[in-house]
Amino acid sequence: MQSEFFSKDINYNFHQNPDLYYLTGYKEPDAVLLIFKETQGTDQTYNEVFFIRERNAGKEMWTGRRLGVEGAKSQLGISTAYNGKDFKDFAIDFKKFDKIIYDNIPVDIRNNTTGFDLFGLIQSFKTKAEITKEDPASLELFRSITSTLREIKTPEEMELMRKTVKLSCVAHNEVMKAIGPNMSENEADGIHAYIHRRYGAEGEGYPPIVGAGANGCILHYGDNNSTKIDNQLLLMDVGSEYHGYSADVTRTIPANGKFTEEQKAIYQLVYDAQEAVFKICKEGTPLVDLNNTAKEVLANGLIKLGIITDPKDVKLYYPHSCSHFLGLDVHDKGNFSGPKSGLKENMVITVEPGIYIPANSKCDKKWWNIGVRIEDDIAIKKDSYENLSADSPRKWQDIEKLAAQKSTFNEMKFPKI
Repeated sequence: MQSEFFSKDINYNFHQNPDLYYLTGYKEPDAVLLIFKETQGTDQTYNEVFFIRERNAGKEMWTGRRLGVEGAKSQLGISTAYNGKDFKDFAIDFKKFDKIIYDNIPVDIRNNTTGFDLFGLIQSFKTKAEITKEDPASLELFRSITSTLREIKTPEEMELMRKTVKLSCVAHNEVMKAIGPNMSENEADGIHAYIHRRYGAEGEGYPPIVGAGANGCILHYGDNNSTKIDNQLLLMDVGSEYHGYSADVTRTIPANGKFTEEQKAIYQLVYDAQEAVFKICKEGTPLVDLNNTAKEVLANGLIKLGIITDPKDVKLYYPHSCSHFLGLDVHDKGNFSGPKSGLKENMVITVEPGIYIPANSKCDKKWWNIGVRIEDDIAIKKDSYENLSADSPRKWQDIEKLAAQKSTFNEMKFPKI
C-alpha cells in the first residue's frame, strides 16, 4: 500500500495540478475553481469564483504562509475569491446549466476533519452538481479544452520556457566539464540540481534520469545510484522546473571526455536522425512524420553498422517515439487526433531520437551497453523552428571540446569523512 506521507508524519512536497495553476497561478492545495460561460450574479457579478485555504496563523507557523482570500485578489487578480468552507453554502444552482465540464475527480483523498480540505470541496461539488458517477463526455471535453489552451504558448509562457530550458543547458554543460570516471551518477544528478536552484528554479520537472553504461539503456532509469561511472557513456535526461514550466533536455557524454569509435558511431547516427527531424519542424507538419523520419534514419544507420538486417527491427533499439508536447507538464497537454494532426505555431515539443543496445542483444558485443539519446526542446514557428536548448552542445566534437574544460566543481574542496 502506498502511503500519502513521505515518512510517518512528513508530507510529500506538494505539486499543484497544472490546469489549476495555468488558470489561476495558485500554488497551494485544497482549492476549487468554477468558471462560467455567462456572467453570474446580480448585485455582484462574476464569471469565475475561487475557493481556497483560509488563513490560519497557527498552521502557517508550522507549514508556511497562505495566500488567503485577499492575497488571491491582490496577487492573482481573482476578484471573486472565498474561503473553502464557504463553498458548501454558496448559492449556485447547477441544474440551470446545460452542461457541467470537469476534470477527473480524485477518489483517494483523506478526510481531514480539522478543516475544510479537498475532501470537503469534492463532496460539496458532487452534492451541488448531483454527480454520482463521472461523465466520460464531460471529462473528454475538459481535456480537449485545456489541451487546446495549453498546447499553444503565449509570449509570457514562451519567456518562461526559454528560461527553464536555458538554465537546464547550463547544468548539462557544467556536468560535461566536471565529469570523470570516478564521478557517481548521484553526484552528476546533484550538479544539475544545484545549478537549477542557483538560477531560481523550484526543482526538476520530472525525476532525473542519470544513467551510466547499461543504466543508460533503461529508458526511465531513476535510481541514479551507481557509485562510479567508469569509462562509459553517461546519459542525462534532466530538466528544471522554473515557475511551473518544465524543460526536458537529454545529453549523452563520455565519462573520460572521449567517445570510443563504437560510441561515436551510435551517437552520430542519433544526431543525424535528430537533424533530419529538425528539417521538418514547422507549422503544418503532421506529428507522426517526426517519428517516422527519425525511425527511417535510425533503421538505415543500424543496417549500415550491421546491428540489424531488417528495418522493422529498429524497434528493438529505438522503442519510444520522437516527440511530445512540453510546458507545465514534461509530457504536456496537447491535442493529438490521429495522422493528420499537425504542428502549430508556438507549440513547444521535444525532439528526442535514441538508440539503446543492452547486453546480450543480437549483435556484436562491441555495441553492448551503449545507450544514446539526444533531446532538445523546440518552439514551432510558421516556416521553421527555434531550438530552445541550443546552448548545450550536441555534436560529439563539441562535447569533447567542452569536456576538456575545467569546471568550478572540479576545484571545490570538501573535508574527508
